[in-house]
Formats: sequence, structure tokens, C-alpha cells
Amino acid sequence: MNEVAWSVQSPYPILSILQFFPFVGGLFVFWFREWKHITVLVRIFSGLELLLAIFLYQKINQSIADFQFAEHASFLNYHAAVDGMSVLFILLAAFIIFMMTWYGSVRRLHSSGVLSTLILSSEAPIMVMLTTLNLVWFVGASLAELTLVSLFIGRWSTADEEDRALAMTRFLQFQGLGLGMLISGISVLAWNHADLSGQWSFDLFDLVQTPPVGKFQSVAFFLFFYGLALRTPLFPLHGWLPHVVHRGSVAIAPVLLLGTKIGIYAMVRFLFPLTPHAALAWRPYVVGTAMTGVFYAAILAILQNNLRRLLSFAVISHTGLIIVGLFTLRKTGIQGALLLSVTTGLAVTGMLFMVGFVFRRARSTDLNRLGGLFDRIPFLAITFLICGLSIIGMPGTPGFDAAHLVLDAVIDQFGAFPAVATALGNVVAAGFLLWAFQRAFLAPTPEGYLTAVERTLPMEYWVGAAIVVVLLSAGFYVEPWIDLIDTTVQTMTVFLGQE
Repeated sequence: MNEVAWSVQSPYPILSILQFFPFVGGLFVFWFREWKHITVLVRIFSGLELLLAIFLYQKINQSIADFQFAEHASFLNYHAAVDGMSVLFILLAAFIIFMMTWYGSVRRLHSSGVLSTLILSSEAPIMVMLTTLNLVWFVGASLAELTLVSLFIGRWSTADEEDRALAMTRFLQFQGLGLGMLISGISVLAWNHADLSGQWSFDLFDLVQTPPVGKFQSVAFFLFFYGLALRTPLFPLHGWLPHVVHRGSVAIAPVLLLGTKIGIYAMVRFLFPLTPHAALAWRPYVVGTAMTGVFYAAILAILQNNLRRLLSFAVISHTGLIIVGLFTLRKTGIQGALLLSVTTGLAVTGMLFMVGFVFRRARSTDLNRLGGLFDRIPFLAITFLICGLSIIGMPGTPGFDAAHLVLDAVIDQFGAFPAVATALGNVVAAGFLLWAFQRAFLAPTPEGYLTAVERTLPMEYWVGAAIVVVLLSAGFYVEPWIDLIDTTVQTMTVFLGQE
């Protein structure tokens, strides 16, 4: 019997711990699920995972572009390593899920302990996706996470049975198609590697040495790109998101899908280095589609009367802006897109949490039934506003610097007209988000609705304050995050032949 070959670059397997600790925590929580203080246990495990992510950030050498903390095992072709970009998204994911455990207790969702188990367990596949360099592991972790999200939609939906079934059906249809396209794209890359080298491999380091050429690279690019675009989601592949956000769980499922921004991460980690020539060749078409989506989704957002559907179209619109930044293939554009992705993920998380707190009081997110909430829950309203301003890139928020980096790259790469169009799309986004804030929190209360609204709870203050502090801190001191991804992005642009 062959022995398992195992190697670890650092003195301890920190990435293995980061990946599997949440799953162990989920099993532990499930075992003690009937304990009345189960929420404390959940927060301890998620908090330790966050501390581990912070420790990783402190230990990584930001001055070098090489992957660090590498771990290899011959068993199942395990290969994990991180760079600055990985660490940025790991910090985002760990913080979001840590805050989700507090949100869940406010919404009284942890009573049985089952949901707590699923939330902790869902962090494990996310960490696998953010650390693995093997495409099979990435797809397997994606399948595991999407399966857990489907459980959240089906079990903890706020809609009736018919609407819940519709949300579940649309989610499974689109995500199943996305996974199928992703697997097909990976298969093309692996088959090409096997044809050239004589052996199959799904490892990034192996595949990047044998990129497909001509039409084969275009096929791999389209399958891989659209498989990720379905998840992100990008216009016109966004049809599942309004259903899931409106008819699924108020925050948990959407946050896991939108907050961690796995699709954007995977484009930079795998798509660009494996299909660089196709990315360059098809860039104008991708950018054109993304810019169309910015305005299309913004117009649909303005037409919505439900706050949750409005937020879903806001995400779709802003995703177009992120894709435009990525496909400038310039250093500043990719930097801005990555920062904008992280900012949007955190800000959308905050907005969804605030909408969840509003739903707990009003039992509705219909804008025709809301209004006058600022007088009763001003802190939640202000938190919602700050998160919205972060998305549209107001000064003092991290979205401001990120949006300017994107626009600089658009001007440099495509000229003034596309840059002006992109900026106008952001202005439209500002309009519909501020309009939603006005209708939900400042407009007069509709007669017969919201006759009694509970004041803000201490735990709600904590959830909102933590997100706002992180957003504003990053906004006023964005340099550490730019430095964290600088070497990664520099290497990527050189690889793409753009700088």
C-alpha cells in the first residue's frame, strides 16, 4: 500500500486547521444542540476561526508574491496555499460568519442548534475554496456550500410553501447549470494538460504550465467564466437572485452567497492565469455586457416595491461594476475590483442584517408597508445608510478608493466615454439606494401599519456597530488592504501581459 506523502511549508498546518476547524465546531455544536447556552458555543468557535484568520494575516509576508503556508498531500491531491488576495477574502468570510452567529441569536434562530451547526459547517467549504489550488477541491467545496445554502432556503425561508418552492427551484436550476459549466471548463483544461503532458492533473501549478491554445482556450474560458458568473451573479445570468433574496431566508442564505464573493475571487485565482489570452480577446464583450447590466439592474431596482428585491438588483448592478474593473486587466482596475468586491460583500451583509431586523418587527419588507422607522430605530436606519453609502463609494468608505481605482483603469484602458458611463451607473445606484432608505425609514408610516415598533436591542447595536466600524476603518485607512493584494495583482497583470 502506498504511503500518503504529506508536506507543510510552515511549522504547523495552519491552512488545514482553518479549513476543517469550522466543520469540527459544527459537529461539536450539533452534539450539544439542546444546551440552553448553545449560542455561546457557536460564537466561541466562529470567534476562534476569526482569530485564526487574523493570525494568518499577521504572519503572511506581503512583500513577496509567492504562495505561502503551502500544504501538500498525495491523498486526494490535496494542495493548499495562500497569498495576499486569499488572506483578504479569508478575513472577510471569517468576519461575516462571526457576525452571522450574533445576528442569528437576535433573530432567535439558534433555538434548536441545528441552524448553528449549519452556519459553522458552511464556513469550512468557504475556507477550502479560498485556500485550495486544486480545481476538483474547489468544485467539491462549491457543491458542499451550495447544498448547505439550499437547506437554508428550504428550511428557514420566510415565504409560504409555494414561494419557497419557487425560490428553491430557481436556485437549484441556475446553480446546477453553473456547476455543470464549471466542471466542463475544468475538464477541458485537464484534458488539454493530459494531452500535452501525458497525465491528468487539476492542480493550478500544473495547468498553468500547459494552457490550451486557440479555440480550446476560448471554450475553457467561456465555460469557466459563465459558471462563475451564474454564482456571482452577473447580468444576464442573475434570474435566481431576486427569488432567493425575496422568498428565501431574510439574510443567511444571501449573505453566504453574496458576502463572501467567491465568484470574483475564483476569476482572479483561476480564470485569468489559466485562460489569459481568451480573457484578453473577449474583454470588450465581457465589459460591454457588464456595463449593460449596471444600468439594466439599476432601472429594475428603481421599479421594485420590496426592499429585499431592491437590494438583490443593487447587488447585480454593482457586480457589473466589479467585472468592468477586473476586465480592464490593469493593476489599478483589478485592485479596485477586489477591494470593491470585499467592500460590497461586507456592506451588503450589513444591509441584509438590518433588513432582517426590520422584518422581525414589521413581518414584511414591502416598501408600501414600511415608513417612519427612523423615529423608532434610528441606529438601524443609520447603519443601513452607511452600508448603502459604502456600496456607492462615498468618501470615508472603502468603496470610495476602490471605485476611483476602477474608474482610473477604465479611463486608461477604454477611454473617457466608458468611464463616464460607468460613473453614471454608480450615480443611478446612489439614487435607488437613497430612495429605498427614504421610503423605508423617513417616509410617513402608512395608515394601519407599524402601530408599535420595538426599540433597538443591545445585540442589534453590537451587530450594526461592528460592521460600521470595520467599514469606516477600512475607508479612512485603506492602505493596508491595498498593500495586502499589491504583489498578487502585480504578478497577475505581468502574467496577462498588461504591465
